[in-house]
Amino acid sequence: MKLAINRMDGLGLQLQIWAYNLITKSYFIGIWIAGFWSEKAKKWQKGRVGQWSRLEAVFAKQSIDNQQVIWMHCASLGEFEQGRPVLDALRTKYPNHKLLLTFFSPSGFEIRKDYPVVDWVFYLPPDSANNVRRFLDLVKPSLAIFVKYEFWFHYLSKLKEKSIPTILISSIFRPSQPFFKWYGGLHRTMLTCFQGILVQD
Repeated sequence: MKLAINRMDGLGLQLQIWAYNLITKSYFIGIWIAGFWSEKAKKWQKGRVGQWSRLEAVFAKQSIDNQQVIWMHCASLGEFEQGRPVLDALRTKYPNHKLLLTFFSPSGFEIRKDYPVVDWVFYLPPDSANNVRRFLDLVKPSLAIFVKYEFWFHYLSKLKEKSIPTILISSIFRPSQPFFKWYGGLHRTMLTCFQGILVQD
């Protein structure tokens, strides 16, 4: 498969970012509405209530301690299991670093919220420019690791802007994905935010 960053990517990027923001905001509103009848959506909502206060309680002090934080993000439980050996190895190799694990889905968070290898487990705040700025200013990760299919534009672009090393692991790429389509400029831009991409096949 051939992936090229072409001229149209730059010309249409702002429009794609606008569309991305609209789609993601609609998606998060949809989850909130689904919470009236879906137990999973309800857990997604409840798990994020008071989240900023908890993050600030942990990381305001963390910045004073000046300890380095390695952050791994997984969508759900399956992605966690693929990233788990990396987390375990990081704990062994960097015992003095703090390990932060975030999930998008309740199916990962609920089962692994007490995972003893890491220091903290949180839900990932929704991907918006303001949320990302606030999250990264609090956590100040020295390394970010995304697992498999997690491509959040504001998180990735802000990590790149802050020169925070960012790695994608256990990834799989197929010709049907937007990266290889004429309309995939935003997705190709997200790939340039990673310093390393490790694939399964």
